[in-house]
Amino acid sequence: MLTAFTAGLLLITVSELGDKTFFIAAILAMRHSRRLVFAGAIAALAAMTILSVILGQAVSLLPKLYVYYAEIVLFIAFGLKLLYDARKMPAKPCGDEAEEALEVVQKAEAKIRHKQSKLAVVMKTFVMTFVAEWGDRTQFATIGLAAGYNAFGVTAGAILGHGVCAAIAVTCGKLIAKRISERNLTTIGGILFLLFALVSYIEGV
Repeated sequence: MLTAFTAGLLLITVSELGDKTFFIAAILAMRHSRRLVFAGAIAALAAMTILSVILGQAVSLLPKLYVYYAEIVLFIAFGLKLLYDARKMPAKPCGDEAEEALEVVQKAEAKIRHKQSKLAVVMKTFVMTFVAEWGDRTQFATIGLAAGYNAFGVTAGAILGHGVCAAIAVTCGKLIAKRISERNLTTIGGILFLLFALVSYIEGV
C-alpha cells in the first residue's frame, strides 16, 4: 500500500504542477475567495481520482497478463511522449498551459455578469476543473496505477498530490508560474513515467 501511495503522490504532484487545472485554480483564486476555489478544485480532482481508480479496478479484472503488459506500455508511451514534448519546449516559465487556462476562465466568466454566490464559485471551479482534467494524461496514469497497485493507496496518494498542487495554485500560483519551467516539469514527468514502467516490469517478473 505504501508503494501505491508513494507512486500516486509523486506522479500527480509532478504532473499537475504547471498543468491547465493548476492555472485554472490560480486564475480563479485571483478573482474569488481562495478557500472557495480550493474547495471546488480539490472536490473535482478527488472525484476524478476516485472515478479513475474505479476504472482501473475494472481493468484489473481482465487477465493479469494483459493488464501487466498494458500497464507497462501505457507508462512507456506517456514517458516517451512527455520527453519528446519537452525537447520542443523553450526553457522558460510555463506559458501555453497558463494561456489555455486563462482562455477557459475568461469564457466562463463572460457568461456570468452578476455577483456570484459562494456556492456558485465552488460549482464553477468544480465544473471547469473536472472538464479540464477529463482525458488528461494524469487520469490515464491513475487508471494504470490503480490497475496494478493497491486502490486505496493510489487514491490517497493521488488526492494528496492534487491537494498539494491545488493549495500551491490558489496561494502563490502566479509567482510559481514565473519561476518554474514547463520543459523541466515535463521532462521530470516523462522520466517518472518510465521509472514506473520499469518498476511494474520488475514487480511482474
